Amino acid sequence: MKVVLITGGSRGIGAAAAKKLAQQGYAVAINYKSNHQAAEQVQNDILSAGGKAALFQADVSDEQQVVELFQTVHTHFGPVTHLVNNAGVLTRQMRVEEMTAERINWMLTQNVTPYFICAREAIKHMRQSNTRQQCAIVNVSSAASYLGGANEYVDYAASKGAIDSFTKGLSLELAAEGIRVNGVRPGCIYTDIHADGGEPNRVDRVSDLLPLKRGGTSVEVANAIAWLLSDEASYATGTFIDLAGGL
Repeated sequence: MKVVLITGGSRGIGAAAAKKLAQQGYAVAINYKSNHQAAEQVQNDILSAGGKAALFQADVSDEQQVVELFQTVHTHFGPVTHLVNNAGVLTRQMRVEEMTAERINWMLTQNVTPYFICAREAIKHMRQSNTRQQCAIVNVSSAASYLGGANEYVDYAASKGAIDSFTKGLSLELAAEGIRVNGVRPGCIYTDIHADGGEPNRVDRVSDLLPLKRGGTSVEVANAIAWLLSDEASYATGTFIDLAGGL
């Protein structure tokens, strides 16, 4: 059975990916940090459509909680065969000259460390799988990693730049085992994360500046994630799909 763990699966891109992958026959482990109601709604949507899903609460920035998360998923569904590293944070828009070490360290701890430790635990599961060469990881990065996030959140952009490096490096470490690691880099996507940055309508503000003249949707990103996890992408590793409207 294909078992996918999606971190930050209660909203936005994570929720859309959960629903898409459930439609494709995955058993979906929906991780969430605190918003049980939103996570439960995603689960109910999947179950009502005939899919398999279960909820797993954990703060993935906490190493011990990540270890326990994977153990719990294993007990419920079996070993994780696919991972979507998606959980992340954004905070108030700010220029670099205003940033404190506390903010920067928090951003890196929340956006970088969880990807490493979740991948570490996923690899242990994937090595137990009889279909190791069908196992895959997708890291959700951001177009900010190459655009820079100037005047808004360079620290967030830098954290996603770290994820790009991590994706490439891990893909090379695991390639000989047939475990694939790829990334998606969404740009201006209609999700709740912009409210976390203090500007809920940011996508509308910048959409005319994009070559496609519109913001993207979580479903469009989920479609790319699903393809990279699938056997259709069996020769893709260490690569990125940019979903940024042409940027």
